[in-house]
Amino acid sequence: NPEYIEKLEVKGLRFSGKSPDGRLMEIAELPVEDHPFFVGVQFHPELQARPLDPHPLFTAFVKASYEAD
Repeated sequence: NPEYIEKLEVKGLRFSGKSPDGRLMEIAELPVEDHPFFVGVQFHPELQARPLDPHPLFTAFVKASYEAD
């Protein structure tokens, strides 16, 4: 809901991916200082992954999990 974008940004949520017209927030994340790995996406990275070629989002998640342990 576009009415909440500014309120969420003030609280620290970053919208790092937007639709071409700028109306839809496609990727949201929290800074690593606030959370070791917090990313939400509208697209389906699992459909772009292959067994020996995972999507970068998955490898970033595994790396963050490993480093947080």
